[in-house]
Amino acid sequence: MTDTILLTGVTGFIARHCAVKLLDAGYAVRGTLRDPAKGDEARRAIAAALQNPENINRLSFAKADLTRDDGWEQAATGVAAIVHTASPFPLTQPKDPEELIRPAVDGTLRILRAAKAAGVQRVVMTSSIVAIFTNAHRVHDESDWLDPSTPGTRPYAVSKLKAERAAWDFAEREGIALTVINPGFILGPALGRDFGSSISVMRRFLRGKDPMVPDLGFPVVDVRDVAEMHLRALQRPETAGKRYICAGESLTFAQMTRALKDTFPNRKIPTRIAPHFVMRILGLFDSEIRSILPSLGQIERVNNARAHSEMAMNFIPGRDAVIASGRYLVDNALV
Repeated sequence: MTDTILLTGVTGFIARHCAVKLLDAGYAVRGTLRDPAKGDEARRAIAAALQNPENINRLSFAKADLTRDDGWEQAATGVAAIVHTASPFPLTQPKDPEELIRPAVDGTLRILRAAKAAGVQRVVMTSSIVAIFTNAHRVHDESDWLDPSTPGTRPYAVSKLKAERAAWDFAEREGIALTVINPGFILGPALGRDFGSSISVMRRFLRGKDPMVPDLGFPVVDVRDVAEMHLRALQRPETAGKRYICAGESLTFAQMTRALKDTFPNRKIPTRIAPHFVMRILGLFDSEIRSILPSLGQIERVNNARAHSEMAMNFIPGRDAVIASGRYLVDNALV
């Protein structure tokens, strides 16, 4: 009998790619969504990316909201495992950090409680690289954890840290076989016209909204590799009890915009690095810029040896992921 996987937030950027990987691998997928009206569009977008379009017949939907208990135990009943990807990722940070932190923690615990109630022993969860970064500027690995008391730490980072910590505590206490994937700055092509906040940054560059780019950089990963790691984690029971960095090399924003400029030479794309004082002035008027000010001058780097050795991952080059994001936006007339 075909195993059914519960996939949370199936309309999301990462989750749509996870659905493709799972369906192509032979699983049935039960995707949760808050608004059933969005199901048809998600189904069409996922079907268009499948190796065999008929695989879409193994996709079904269940209505469930991370902020409510209703529907989760029913959604989890009869599934072999849960892939939990749903979590908010805003470009701007809320005035009240709890607006991000509480839903992320409560939503994660809601999923795990539903798993426990339905007798589901296996969960693969998406966290983030920001739950790993410390205030020490060095190459980070899976043994590192964010210190939320560090000045300038954003609510989003704290939300990912606390949600992951809560998941590990619950899994250890209740006997859930948990694997956590910690992706970097996720780029690549979206499926459909809804895309993640990271691609919104690429759209901003392509629109030439700014004359210069901020002086910072991140480990980059293609969304297709993020989905592949979720699949490989699910298929490898030995990954339970571990977290995995999901990212390749680090790129600065200037390197990203140069890749876009090389690909789209006729577009007005910024490639000069903005002085820090200019960014601080602009941050007075632009909330998106203001949210990145604490990171100016930093290029975070990670060690992804565990993903290579235990999941045999060979990551798509970061530059290729940037260009894939750009082509997606241009081809779909989204810039």
